[in-house]
Amino acid sequence: MVSQNLAKIDKVGVPRKKPSPNSTLGLWFGGIAFTCVIAAIGFALSTIPGFDRVGSLAIAIIIAVVYRQIFGYPEAIRSGIQFSAKRFLRFAIILFGLKLNIDVVIHQGIGLLVRDVGVIVFAILVTVWLGKLLKANSSLSLLLGIGTGVCGAAAIAAVSPIIKAKDDDTAIGAGIIALVGTIFSITYTILLPLLPGTAIHYGIWSGISLHEIAHVALAAAPAGQDALAIALLAKLGRVLLLVPLSFILMYWINRNNVENTEETNIEFPWFLIGFILMSLFGSYVLGNYIPISNGVSNGISTFTSFILTAAMVGLGLNVSIRDLRTKALRPLIAMSITSVILSIITFFIA
Repeated sequence: MVSQNLAKIDKVGVPRKKPSPNSTLGLWFGGIAFTCVIAAIGFALSTIPGFDRVGSLAIAIIIAVVYRQIFGYPEAIRSGIQFSAKRFLRFAIILFGLKLNIDVVIHQGIGLLVRDVGVIVFAILVTVWLGKLLKANSSLSLLLGIGTGVCGAAAIAAVSPIIKAKDDDTAIGAGIIALVGTIFSITYTILLPLLPGTAIHYGIWSGISLHEIAHVALAAAPAGQDALAIALLAKLGRVLLLVPLSFILMYWINRNNVENTEETNIEFPWFLIGFILMSLFGSYVLGNYIPISNGVSNGISTFTSFILTAAMVGLGLNVSIRDLRTKALRPLIAMSITSVILSIITFFIA
């Protein structure tokens, strides 16, 4: 009893006050609000000419990283920040399923789907291989390979819990993929007038080679509505393949754990079930049985992007400049080389 009482007294003899439930809840909400404010700043800056090319996600992550270096990690509101980083991330992936029209991909994009499989396999294997040659961080190289092959930051966010990637690796990977993808999409638009082939060919090329849906839309829109439609169809095939890829990764990691006599198994990614259900709901229910306007659809898409951005802010606060210098450069080089090679090859098979 005496020892228990002494444990409640700090070094200067003053009894420690246990935080009240209201105070704890307030700090939790404060952490969530903090990530949302930075995400909102990222969205606001992304509307400014010049910054709009970078995108809200990359801007918000940069702000979070800079804040960490100047002011340190806001420990008092850690619980809310961690909630945003973990729960918002999974919620965003579930909502991301609404962007995938499974019916259109299956009935109109089978040929594109075959090429999408090749793109994903190539991007992952080559990025990981180059990462090994460059002695890069293996986890970050794998994340960047998956992001390059599938659908950018959303894919990185989806597979991070499966491969048990560190929070800072996830944030660094998402930031890199957003920035590099933006550079590539702008380069595509500059090259558009100089390239041979039809608008449809250009659209397919954009859809099977660029990193994120936003990058595909940015690059393909100048070529016309037909090019944009076929580009998004090609890209949605890669999004669809995120699901089987995630389960393949889960099986592969669990098998390696068994072979290495490790007892830890990978937690089943239940949020992917939500992703599939939302994809089915968006493909077969919305529009067919529940009318939805373009304004509402765009609002849901914006909200999804905002939630994902807030989650990435939470992860970005774990990143230190030293980590960026020591961990990011070599994986960035590996991913950039892979992206260049991928763009060249896919141009001839589009």
